[in-house]
Amino acid sequence: MTTGILFDIKEFTVHDGPGIRTTVFMKGCPLTCSWCHNPEGQSMRPQVIRGLAGERLAGREYTAQGLAALLNGQASILKDNEGGVTFSGGEPLLQAEFVAEVIDLLGDMHVLLDTSGYGKVQVFRKLLDRSDLVYFDLKLIDPEIHRQYTGQDNRLILNNLKILGASGKPFVIRVPLVPGVTDTDENLSAIAWTVRGLPGLVRVDLLPYNRAAGSKYEFAGMEFKPGYDEERPLNIHTELFEQAGLKVCVA
Repeated sequence: MTTGILFDIKEFTVHDGPGIRTTVFMKGCPLTCSWCHNPEGQSMRPQVIRGLAGERLAGREYTAQGLAALLNGQASILKDNEGGVTFSGGEPLLQAEFVAEVIDLLGDMHVLLDTSGYGKVQVFRKLLDRSDLVYFDLKLIDPEIHRQYTGQDNRLILNNLKILGASGKPFVIRVPLVPGVTDTDENLSAIAWTVRGLPGLVRVDLLPYNRAAGSKYEFAGMEFKPGYDEERPLNIHTELFEQAGLKVCVA
């Protein structure tokens, strides 16, 4: 029986997939996105979060059997509300063996994988095969700019995107709009033409920048250094996706 490290479990979520869901936030991420709004999800190590409501520990170990039992206990209410379970993070691919084992222990429940797509092919396929729907983050198409702002190039991500498109599984592309970084016409157009024509694509979600995220770093004992102008107005250019024949939503 494998074990995994989580930094949160949120029940009755309505923004992490269809219906009412329970979202499992896996701890640890191979990317270091400058705008990350879950800094407590970056490291695999447990962290003490000191906030206005006091202290809490972000980082709890679960067995696959224990987590599956918790989720199966919520199955009826989730199914009654056309929902299910979402595995997010951090990055679920970083703990793929654990996540796969949990999914295999679940009953008849809708499973959504929320991923950056950064992982080896066999790891990605392992969770893709067990998921009903995928939320796939696509931040930047230029590999060097991607490395500058996330710490890694996007070769693995774009390769897994092709695998996702060929899989027949439904998926949503999610683009975090970061002022002057991901929201440029050049990048948005490149994303649109990269995903255009991929089978299974449901829509593209544009996620406006959340300036409140920076305050979470102090609570986690970390320093927020965005490296871009947070005050810059966002370029929400939905027409670039519509011109490519894509359904686009501003979430």
